[in-house]
Amino acid sequence: MTERTYNVLVLCTGNSARSIMAEALLSTMGKGRFRAYSAGSHPTGTVNPFAIEKVQSVNYPIENLRSKSWDEYAQPGAPKMDFVITVCDNAAGEVCPVWPGQPISAHWRFEDPAAVEGSDEVKRRAFDTTFRHIMNRVQLFVNLPLKMLDQTAIQRELAHIGKTDVAD
Repeated sequence: MTERTYNVLVLCTGNSARSIMAEALLSTMGKGRFRAYSAGSHPTGTVNPFAIEKVQSVNYPIENLRSKSWDEYAQPGAPKMDFVITVCDNAAGEVCPVWPGQPISAHWRFEDPAAVEGSDEVKRRAFDTTFRHIMNRVQLFVNLPLKMLDQTAIQRELAHIGKTDVAD
C-alpha cells in the first residue's frame, strides 16, 4: 500500500529565505511523504541567493523556486493543504486567507537570516544557522507517525515542534 502524500504550505512575509529553505527541506527530507510549497504575505519577488545556496546543498531543484504570494494557494484549483506552517512572527500575526479543507496550522519561529548585515561570510553563517534550525524541526515533523495520530494529536505535536529548542 502506498503511503499518503501530505501537502504542506510554509509561509513567511517575503518568501525569499526561511520559507524557501523549509520548502526544500520538507520536500527532500520527507522522501515523498510531503509535497512542500512556500509563499509570502508580501513576497519580495526574488529568492535570496544565500537561500539558493542552502537549497542546492540538499540537491533540491531550484528551477521552480520563486518568491510568490500566498494568494496563489487560496485560489480555486490550488493544491489542498494538509498543513500550513508559518516561520516568521510577522506572517503568524497576519490575517491569512481561508485555506480550503481547514489544514492543521503551526508557527515555527526562526530568526531571519536575510536581515543580517555584514560581509557575505557573516550572512552565509546566518543562513547556515537558520538552515540547521529548520532542518532540526523538519526532521521531527517528517518522523511523526501521522497515519497513527488523530488531528488533535498532530496539532499538539506540530505546536510542540515549534517550541523545540533548535540551538546548536
